[in-house]
Amino acid sequence: MPPNPPETPARKTVVGKRTREVLVRVASAFVLIPLVISILWLGGVWFLTLISVGVALLCIEWGLMASPRAGARLAAALTMSALAAVFTGYLGHPLLSFLILLFGALCTGLYGYRLGAGWMDAAYGVLYVGVPAIILMWLRESNHGFDWVMFAFLIAWASDSAAYVTGKIVGGPKLWRRYSPNKTWSGFAGGMIAGMLTAGALNDLTHLFKHNISPLIVGVLVSLATMAGDLWESALKRRFGVKDAGSLIPGHGGLMDRVDGLMFAIVALGAIRLLVLLGTEI
Repeated sequence: MPPNPPETPARKTVVGKRTREVLVRVASAFVLIPLVISILWLGGVWFLTLISVGVALLCIEWGLMASPRAGARLAAALTMSALAAVFTGYLGHPLLSFLILLFGALCTGLYGYRLGAGWMDAAYGVLYVGVPAIILMWLRESNHGFDWVMFAFLIAWASDSAAYVTGKIVGGPKLWRRYSPNKTWSGFAGGMIAGMLTAGALNDLTHLFKHNISPLIVGVLVSLATMAGDLWESALKRRFGVKDAGSLIPGHGGLMDRVDGLMFAIVALGAIRLLVLLGTEI
């Protein structure tokens, strides 16, 4: 059996770069995840501050992607519209906050048209960032609020991480080559399994879902939403011609690159929460 060919300097450089990227990703996660969970647990003004900062950063990233020449002005309009809705939701008026968000999207769309950024991109940016933020605020302030937000965050994190690791190890056919060439069907399966296992484990701890809905179904739906959000953001970045939404988080790109799946997961869990309220109160 012939010996393996020696590694070339170019290959060593690529492997070393990938190793450094993984280490930076892990280090960033170890710092950010405990911090975020602590703020989610504290709730109140701390939680509002976290949401507000996140919304502002996402609006900045969206504004710069949608209109590089007028990004700062568009980002300011996006931020004001989204934060007005978030603050209204924090005061305990979720329905009014959605109306304010819709009005803000309309105004931002008109402003984006004046800036030459495209009114649909401007208006959609407000909704894309604002809807998950309002739903997350509503979930945290509802009964068992911390349990609800932990379901969204932990299932999304587990699904996203498992999909990444499984896809790297197993490989195989691509999931959506046109918009996200690195994602595979094996990663999709790994993410789904991780989401179901995480939902089951969380329900054993919180007993959030009893007889009204199976936690495994919740895991499937939230995992699907997580991966759909990831794919959707990939399509958006292709549309705007950018590789990453930003460079805020070392090894991860922009904030939007890290929470794209989580944003859809929050919307999915918010819909499940609403169905539970319409059915059996917990």
